[in-house]
Amino acid sequence: MPSVMESIYKRAKEAQLTICLPEAEDVRTIQAAEMIVKEGIAKVILINPMEKIEKAVKECGADISGCRIVDPVQSPDFERYAHRFYEIRMKKGMTEEKAHEVIKDPLHFGCMMVNEGDADGQVSGATHSTSDTIRPALQIIKAAPGCKTVSAFFLMIVPDCPYGENGVFIYADSGLVIDPTDEELAEIAIQSAKTMQNLCGIEPRVAMLSLSTKGSAKHEIIDKVIRATEIAKERAPELMLDGELQADAAIIDAIGKSKAPGSPVAGKANILIFPDLNCGNIAYKLTERLAKAEAYGPVLQGLRKPVNDLSRGCKASDIMNVAAITACQAIYSE
Repeated sequence: MPSVMESIYKRAKEAQLTICLPEAEDVRTIQAAEMIVKEGIAKVILINPMEKIEKAVKECGADISGCRIVDPVQSPDFERYAHRFYEIRMKKGMTEEKAHEVIKDPLHFGCMMVNEGDADGQVSGATHSTSDTIRPALQIIKAAPGCKTVSAFFLMIVPDCPYGENGVFIYADSGLVIDPTDEELAEIAIQSAKTMQNLCGIEPRVAMLSLSTKGSAKHEIIDKVIRATEIAKERAPELMLDGELQADAAIIDAIGKSKAPGSPVAGKANILIFPDLNCGNIAYKLTERLAKAEAYGPVLQGLRKPVNDLSRGCKASDIMNVAAITACQAIYSE
């Protein structure tokens, strides 16, 4: 049986979608572009002035002959994108002159390509902060219909692990929303379930995590998780979702049966929803290091079309992995 990442790669190769890499002045991005095209994962658009791309190519000797290269200012689409960006942001005080300046930025230009249907997704963050990566996506592409909260998850693959889905988990939110409200937490849970189904092809089983299991402790920080669970169940009654659950009750069958008898999720969860970003970020890093897990992310969910972030310490192979995930997300966009 193929692994989750093997399945993601297979679907990406079959779809042959187009991914923008706007940090094409960076050697790792150039190396990843060569790998993505060579492996047949996606078509690649490298966005940056030609002289910067050529400098990066010279440094690493990569072959990018299979990639399309776009210099924003020299592009025949520049004027159209700048005007479209002005239209999108005019109510926020954007002027035509300012729009022309903003669209010179490769990250904004790439998001316009995705928004206008000239590309299917974008991956950046190797040389930019998370806020710089996400801001143009929120400004231009915006949230998916019916979605108010854009969040981030990590796809965690734990070796030799009997828990979750044979060691496969989604951790959310582990990268973006610092202190979600109960409404936001419910939406993160529902989005994560869709992600597990669409991206991984796995039936989602969602645990709303807490320091308490079914009333074993009382505190206002627990109340948020209880309310979020109620909201999520009301909005998506078809989901296998339960809370509030402690982590051990969520993933270990015997403990789940003892602490939450009758729960459809306790002991079987493959999606762990954390009450805040402190918990989610700490948990994914500990799992990655102590359990030697593969951690793919932070991957954004809830956008109308996919744009994803990278760690600034990423390797070329990380960029390739996120490009494959982004391509699969694009299959299910809109």
